[in-house]
Formats: sequence, C-alpha cells, structure tokens
Amino acid sequence: MAKRALHATEDAPWVRWTVLGLVCLFIGLMLVLPLTSVFVEAWRKGFDPFLEAISEPDALSAIKLTLITAAITVPFNAVFGVCAAWAVAKHNFRGKALLITLIDLPFSVSPVVAGLIYVLVFGLQGWFGPWLIDHDIHIVYALPGIVLATIFVTFPFVARELIPLMQAQGTDEEEAAVSMGASGLKTFWRVTAPNIRWGLLYGVLLCNARAMGEFGAVSVVSGKIRGETDTMPLHVEILYNEYNFVGAFSVAALLCLLALATLVLKGLLEVIQPEVSGRAVR
Repeated sequence: MAKRALHATEDAPWVRWTVLGLVCLFIGLMLVLPLTSVFVEAWRKGFDPFLEAISEPDALSAIKLTLITAAITVPFNAVFGVCAAWAVAKHNFRGKALLITLIDLPFSVSPVVAGLIYVLVFGLQGWFGPWLIDHDIHIVYALPGIVLATIFVTFPFVARELIPLMQAQGTDEEEAAVSMGASGLKTFWRVTAPNIRWGLLYGVLLCNARAMGEFGAVSVVSGKIRGETDTMPLHVEILYNEYNFVGAFSVAALLCLLALATLVLKGLLEVIQPEVSGRAVR
C-alpha cells in the first residue's frame, strides 16, 4: 500500500512528537518546576505558617499596596489603550508610526530605567523635586511614584491587544453608523465597544497581572520602606534577604496564585467568547 502523501503543512509523526516533547520538556523545566517549588517551599512546614506569613502586618501592607496600585493602574491603562488603539486603527495622521513606536517603548526599556526616569523628574534633586518639597507633595518613595512607574511599564498591554483587533475589523461599520446620523460617541458605544470587548478584557487581565508582579521600576521609586512602600514582589525580596524563607515563599505563592487566577479567568473568557459570538450570530 502506498504511503499517504503528506500535506504541505503536515510534518512526519516523529517530527511532531519530537517538537512536542521538546516543548513540554522546556515548559516543565522552566515554568512548572519553578512554580511547583514555590508552593512546596511555602507549605513545607504546614499551612499554619503560610497563613501566619501572609497575615502579618508588613505582608498585609504589601498586599494592600499591590492591590491599590493595580486598581489605579489598570483602569488608567484601559482608557489609554482604547484611545490609542482607536487613534491608530481608525485614523490616518502624521506621526502614526512614531505613536506606535512610543506605545511599544516600555517593552524595550528596562523597568529599572523607567524607575530612574521618575526619580530624575520627581526626586529630591530632580526637575520638580524642590517645588514638590516646598508644597509638601510626595511622589517618589510614596504611592504616586509607585503608580506612575507601574503605569509606564504596563501601558502597552491593552493598546497592543486592541490595535490589531481594530485594524482587522476595519472602519466599515463605524462609517455606516455615521452615515445614518449616529454621533461619534454613540458610534463608539454601540458599534466599536461591543466588537472590542473581549480584546479589552484580555488586555486588562494581562495588564493587571503585570502590574501586580512589577519589581524593577517599583523597586527604584518606592525606596522599599517596609510596611509603607513595599509591594508584594519587594516584600518577597526583603524576606528572602533576611533568610525568612517560609515568609518569602508564602508571599511569593500568594502572588503566583493571583497570577494563576488571572490566567484561569483569561482561559474562561477564551472559552466563553466563541459561545457568546455564536449565539449572537444565530
């Protein structure tokens, strides 16, 4: 019997299994094993030490600051992302390529450099430092500086999720709505927003996960004042440097759980999206 001819996009079975095995091996060694070790170390001495570690005052302060930072950062970046994507995908203007480059800038700039930028601008010896001190306004080593640094690091996520989506959808529906007398704002809420809602949710989830886990930029602008300006990643470093491994891994495990919850929610949205879209078509 003649062998079945392979399609142009179909590899031999040994190639598929080899590639799949390499991928699984890489994921196991680089992702699954480190994450598993975090939870093993956090619960090595039992669940009570874990609860004690994440409920002590400094840890609660770090958790609170992390959630507050994310709660401020994510809505800001969601609004910015929608506006930026709308401008890039729906309009032609001079400087469009420059705008896209600037949106991608935080992907290429080190987070530590991002933190130093805000220290240079708002620090004691910075451009606005003396004026801020005279008016008793605290940016660096306080919540505003942490929020600004986190916004800088995370603002591309929503925009980058929405730009290709809006570009693929084109402008036909918006033009039809405008031709029927709809205002720009009404067109956005009735036509554009429903089409981008899932992409917006994905971007928001990714932005939230990145905001909660940011270390480099926040480390520079926060001053790492224990119980005041240390977020969960910074608190993990402080505990680890003090050889409090149970406390460090316990807070790290909680941070991993928050990240995993974000990914699970993203996966659920990916499952729900086709079902909702299918019902809408029917």
